Amino acid sequence: MRSKPVYVEIEISTSMDELWRATQTPHLHEQWDLRFSSITYLPRKDDEPQHFSYKRNLGFGQTIEGWGITSGSHEGKHGARTSSLHFGTDNVLSPIKEGKGYWKYIPKESSITFLTQYDYEVPLGKFGQIADRLLFRPLIGWGTALSFDVLKRWLEKDETPISQYLRFFVSWLFAFLFFFIWIYHGLIPKLIYMHPDEISMVNNLFPLTYEKGYWIVKMTGIIEMIFGLIWLFYKNERNLFGLQVIIFPLLTISAILADPIILVHPFNPLTFNLSLAFISLVGYFMSKDAPSATICKRKR
Repeated sequence: MRSKPVYVEIEISTSMDELWRATQTPHLHEQWDLRFSSITYLPRKDDEPQHFSYKRNLGFGQTIEGWGITSGSHEGKHGARTSSLHFGTDNVLSPIKEGKGYWKYIPKESSITFLTQYDYEVPLGKFGQIADRLLFRPLIGWGTALSFDVLKRWLEKDETPISQYLRFFVSWLFAFLFFFIWIYHGLIPKLIYMHPDEISMVNNLFPLTYEKGYWIVKMTGIIEMIFGLIWLFYKNERNLFGLQVIIFPLLTISAILADPIILVHPFNPLTFNLSLAFISLVGYFMSKDAPSATICKRKR
């Protein structure tokens, strides 16, 4: 079964000339498009299509280099424009072997519909096709959609792509950090090993039997793990950051009331929880109006 082409569409409130310049000028294009680290136009004659080379830095000293040809553009109905592309690479690290696609610019009264559709061949035969369908094609579609929203915010709000990506990836880094913290603290000391300090803290706060304290700790562990999983799937991370700004100081106060002697322990709840509250506060402000791949249409 052949995979569907990647399709991404977004509305941008800007002029045709500004959008055309941002998408057709190499040093501007490479700033907002996650798929490229650098784009270099090669010399050409007037009657030839534009050839170019591109690079995608993978980290750890690894780079994918490829070639491309823009086959021109033309004016359509009501001033619409189209730019076609043929691209490929021989690099064995690339999940794309060769592909074709286009960008289309459709002007409206106060905005422009900017869309792309492209498809490509993959290396490694059946294995490459399965890996592409399950992993890479959704990933590159997500990256294209995120890039389009970064472009939109750049042209509409004049916020540079680098600052947008900084806020986006730092917010996601914080999200994975809190996913790990909540899962770990719910699973290890509460559900698997049932640390005695967990039960004693509950019993110090409330006049309960050991057995009731035991089950409260169990339920707390399950709730913490559920909250950790929410960090992976909930779209509005800013709400979670804001909630934690409240939760962590309350947890700190509860721990101190349950056992004040913990204040002299190394890495105690006062320093640990307040550090997490501060990270949550930073995440709350950095995630405000962050770019998102969900803004774009992904189907015709």
